[in-house]
Amino acid sequence: MDNPEASASAPSGEDARVIASLRAGDEVAFETLVREYGPAMLRVASLHVRSRAVAEEVVQEAWLGVLRGVGRFEGRSALKTWIFRILTNTAKTRGERESRTLPFSALAVDDAGGDEPAVEPERFATEGRWPGHWTSPPSSWSELPESRLLGAETRAVIDRAIANLPAAQGTVITMRDIEGFDSDEVCNALEISETNQRVLLHRARSKVRNALEEYLEGDRGCS
Repeated sequence: MDNPEASASAPSGEDARVIASLRAGDEVAFETLVREYGPAMLRVASLHVRSRAVAEEVVQEAWLGVLRGVGRFEGRSALKTWIFRILTNTAKTRGERESRTLPFSALAVDDAGGDEPAVEPERFATEGRWPGHWTSPPSSWSELPESRLLGAETRAVIDRAIANLPAAQGTVITMRDIEGFDSDEVCNALEISETNQRVLLHRARSKVRNALEEYLEGDRGCS
């Protein structure tokens, strides 16, 4: 889908300037966009396909879609959102073709509406005085050194946890928590409901936090 836009008012501000430059064939403007969004696009594409090489092909195909469609871009969404919608549509199509994923809409519904708990049920009491309350509450990491929380190893744990998520959850948490999209932008780019977006994000964050707990608690036990 080269131009997933409907009729809307013309873009304004910085987006309008960039779009005008792209329409005029300004290579510098295009290269600037590639530098700004390329790494994030590769991270999102990698959640849908089998290898980095294929993810790179998806990104290249998405950029071609941007160049083909920019003449018809009408500003229904921000330029960044539109670019990532082209990317995710391209990645979903390629992932489905590789049989790694179901259609994204099905994944989103399954992930948001299934019976999978966001937190392991055994962490809550089922009897006694306080049924339903935490028996093993989330850990506080306030006593850990900031360098440990922000270090490369911790980031690697987060990256691995996200890579192991279902594609829909991984895409939403990547766009929200790593790339800084707001909820409306994610819903627009992925064409999912706000409810689905919220549940997908909650489940993804819970799983990433669980992975961090295992890593940081193990590290604390060795200190």
